[in-house]
Order: sequence, then C-alpha cells, then structure tokens
Amino acid sequence: MKLRCASMTVGLTLGITVAVVVACTVASYVYSVHHFNRSLEMARTSALAEGELIHTALEHAMLNNDRPQIAEMIERFGKQARVKQIVLLDRNGVPRYTSSPPNRAEDFRISSPTCQGCHRDPPERRGSSRVIETGGEAILRTVIPIRNHDQCFRCHNPAQKINGILILYYDTGEVRADMTRDLRWMVAGTGALTFVIVGAIFVVIRVSVLRRLQRLETTARLVSQGDLERRAPVEGSDTLAWLGREFNIMADSMVGLVGEVSAQRECLETVINSIDDGIVVLDPRRKIIAANDAFLSRIGSSREQAVGNCCYQVGQASCNLSDCPTLAYLRSGEHQVRICEHRGGSGTVTWEEIHVSPILDASGRLTHVVEVWRDISERRAAEANLAESHRLASLGVLASGYSHELNTPLSTVLTCIEGILRETPAQQNVQMDRASVHENASIAREQLLRCRGITQQFLRLSRGQRHDGAIVDLREAIEGAQRLVDPTAREQSVQVLVRPTTAGLYVRAGEAELQDLLINLLLNAIQASKPGHKVIVEARGGADIRIRVSDEGCGIAPECLPKIFEPFFSMRKGGTGLGLFLSLNAVRSWEGDILVESTPGKGSVFEVVLPAIHPVPELEIIQ
Repeated sequence: MKLRCASMTVGLTLGITVAVVVACTVASYVYSVHHFNRSLEMARTSALAEGELIHTALEHAMLNNDRPQIAEMIERFGKQARVKQIVLLDRNGVPRYTSSPPNRAEDFRISSPTCQGCHRDPPERRGSSRVIETGGEAILRTVIPIRNHDQCFRCHNPAQKINGILILYYDTGEVRADMTRDLRWMVAGTGALTFVIVGAIFVVIRVSVLRRLQRLETTARLVSQGDLERRAPVEGSDTLAWLGREFNIMADSMVGLVGEVSAQRECLETVINSIDDGIVVLDPRRKIIAANDAFLSRIGSSREQAVGNCCYQVGQASCNLSDCPTLAYLRSGEHQVRICEHRGGSGTVTWEEIHVSPILDASGRLTHVVEVWRDISERRAAEANLAESHRLASLGVLASGYSHELNTPLSTVLTCIEGILRETPAQQNVQMDRASVHENASIAREQLLRCRGITQQFLRLSRGQRHDGAIVDLREAIEGAQRLVDPTAREQSVQVLVRPTTAGLYVRAGEAELQDLLINLLLNAIQASKPGHKVIVEARGGADIRIRVSDEGCGIAPECLPKIFEPFFSMRKGGTGLGLFLSLNAVRSWEGDILVESTPGKGSVFEVVLPAIHPVPELEIIQ
C-alpha cells in the first residue's frame, strides 16, 4: 500500500510539475515576445523622433548649401549612443554622406535585398522603421525621406518631390539585453513560484486525497479478504466522501447478496447431497469442480481431496471403464450412457449406470460436464431374476409334460424289478448268475428310484415349490454316486477314485438332489476324459464342506465358461444342457455354490461348497 501511494504521489507530483512548468514557460515566452515588441516599438519611436530632429538640422544646412556642416553633423550624430550608422542618400539612392563607410554600395539600391524588405510591400503598408538582419546582427533601420520645399527649387528641379533620404541605423542589442535580463528574472521567479505551487499541491493531495484514498483502499482490501463488516470512513461532503458513502452502500448490498447466495448454495448442496445417485461436475479437462456426498462415498475421498483434481486421480478409481463416458462425449458431442462394475474395499460388487450431460453457456460453448452415477445392482438382480423366471417357466412346461409321460412307464418298470428281487433273494449258496441278476436288479431299482426322484424334482420346480432338505451323510452320498457311475466309467475305461472322506461330514440337502448333483458332475468328468484318465473325488470339512471333482479331460474354453450353468447350453453333442443348471439351482437353494476352474487340454475342477452342520442331530440323519 505504501509503495502504491508513493508511486501515485510521485506520478501526481511529476504531472503537476510538468503542467506548471509548461504553463509558466508558455506564459514567459508570450510575455517575452510582448515585452520585446513593446521595447522595439519604443525604440522605433525614439529613433523616429531622433531622425526627425536630425532631418530638421540637416534641412537648415542644406538650405544654406553648407556641405561641410552637413558632413560634420552626420558624423557627430553618428557617434551618439545606440546609433549604429547614419547615411544620407541622394534622390538616386547614392550615399552622399555617412557616419561610417557602408559595407556594400549596392545595399542601398531599390533592387537589393535590403531595400526590398520594405519596397516589396505596397506603399500603404510600408513602415518608416524595420528590423533587418545584416552582418549577422539585427539592426533597427529608420528611413526618413527629405522632401523639397519652395526654397529648394532654386537649385533642384521642381518636378522632384524627394531630394534625398536619411537612413538611421539603431543597434537593437541593448533592447535584446534588457529583454534577456528581464526574462532571466522572470524565469527565476517562475521557477520559485512553481516550486511553491508544486509543494503546496503535493501537501494538499497528500493530506486531502491520498490519505483518504489509502483508507478507502485498505477497507476494500479487507472486504475482499472476507471482513464483510468493514466500512470506509466518511468525512466531509466532497467527491471522496461521496465515493466512500457509495462504497459502503455497495458493501452492504454485497453482504446481502453473499448471504443470499450462501443460503441458496447451502439449500442446493442439501438437495444434491440428499440424492442417492452420485453427481459430479467436471471441466473439459476432467477436473472435479463439485461433487455430492454420494459420489465422494463411492470414490472413498473427501471433498477437499477431490475438488480441483482429475477424477481418475482421486481416491479409489471412480470407474474401471476403458472407454470413459466423458471422453467419449468430448469426442462425439453426444449424450453418453455407460454401465460399469464397481468393487468396494470389502470385496462387494455393485453395478453403476453412468449418464453424461453437458453444461453450455449462452453461446452454446461447452463449459462443464455432469456425470450422474446410479446404483443399478438391484435392478440388474431383478432383471436376472425375471430372466430366470422366464427360463424356469419354459422349463416348467417341459418338466410337466416330461413328468406326466415318464411316470407311467417308470411305475410299471419299478413293479417288475421289485418282482424280480422278490423271486431272487440274495443268498451265499445261490448260483453266480442269480447274484448277478440280483445286483443288476438292485442297480436298476436304484436308477428307477432316481428317475422317479428326478420327475418329482421337475414337478416341484414347475410348481415353484422348494425342498427344505434333510441332513445327509456326505460319505454315503459320495459312495452311492460312485456305485451308480461305475458301470459307465468301466465302459469308457476311466477310473473313478474316491479319496478317503472323514467320517462325520454332514450337510443339509435333499438326498436325491445331492446324489443327482454328484452323479452329474461325475458323468460330465467321465465323458470329458479319454481312456486311461482318472476322475478324482474328495471332500474336506471346515467352516464349509467342499466337494471337489477333478478330471484330466479336454477342459472348458474360456468363452464357454460363463455359460455352462445356463439352461439348454451344452458342449456335448446330444446334451440337453439342464444338468448343471439344475445342480446349481439345487446347491444355491441349500445356501451353497459351485466353483469352476478349467484349463483347455488339461482338465477341469468343479468344487461344491455347502455349509457344514455341527453337531448333527442323530434322528435327522438319512441312512
């Protein structure tokens, strides 16, 4: 502030000094010119009076035709102070008498530059005196014609009115010296006056203007820094006082506007922060200008860390899109919608739908971009459930017809097989063929019972009924499944190995559904294996029960892996694509899941994860 005031003071002082100096210089010049002209006019008057006196004296000597006296008078008058030279010319312009020899004889001819200074003007404009430049100096020349009188006509021709010319040269050096001396005194006085005036103006400006402006500037700076209650001091009724009052009025209005804007901003922030959707405003360089609480919660960052930084540099990655919707809009200028997967810090997965909209100014130029992030996880789940409902409805129609047509022949076959078993009891002394018949009949009976269970499962599925399940011994379920798939494994020269299973592993599930699940996984592994390969089954306990079925078969292609649990999708020619679909639905109904790992050409691993049960009520165990 002090530097600015000093600079302003110096500027005003220099400006005023220059103005006063220019004004005084112009005034001095005008005065000196006027003074010189007045002095010159006085010199002309004196020269003319003296010339008339000399002319009168010469006329008396001329009437007496006393030439020596005339010469003596010219010489005597020429020695007077301020007289430079006196020349008496005849009527032809030839010098007859002179107080000093002329420099050049032709100077007195009418055609000479000296004489043309007067003769080039009309007679009415010719003056008797004129300042001429000759010999490098200015001389006042006074010309007095000598006219003939009646007495003169005795010797001169009466037709000639002019008998001669008296030229009196006056030195103007004294006039110029007086003017220079006066000008010096005037310049000195003007300088002193200028110094006094400038000093007085400086003091007045410093006290009456700059100090008050300094207070006004200090008030304006404090207001701009946030001290909205500060006001400028108002003194007097001049322009600066009026300016101070107007500034205070403006500050009062600004305080009101700031309060109103703050209230509206708080209201707007409250409204935006109450929206569950994430809202962020970006500039064309993707720097965050503003964001609501929902968006900051999504990216895991505070408002201070987010605002002013690029969206892809703040907190957790706000999106995992390789095709950024804001960049896509900036390239195409079209409204953009994207769906991306967002993983939280705890491993939770949500799906976000991103809408990008522009903010344009009055000229249609893009100023900002608004991104709206909406959580659509529930909507996607509902859509998935709806799609599954449609699939289940189609499957229900198929299951209803299939169950209706299959139940009748299965009942008949089951009756026959039970008759065979009654007629061929299992005894040690019975021939081998009867034992074989008994074994085959037992397997056939189990398979028919399985078929009936499948039809009942389809019926429940078509009716939307859920099987609560019972507590099943996992070791017995695995052994039963192995016994049922062994004929198929032997036929394809594939060895099914069951790793020893710890006793006491129990799960809550439907016995028939669990056995169907294990059989489906084992049959798929056998069908994917080549002769000589092994299929390994093992079960492990812990917080969860994990059943692993691994093979050495052809494996599953990466593009097919996400589809293997979809209904009617099968990689085997002639397959229905319902086995894994039904198995997954059954496991999820028991609050479990099926995990898959596969490498093409090296085999696959299916892992069934089911909740463990501790302890197991003895009465509920299915034997």
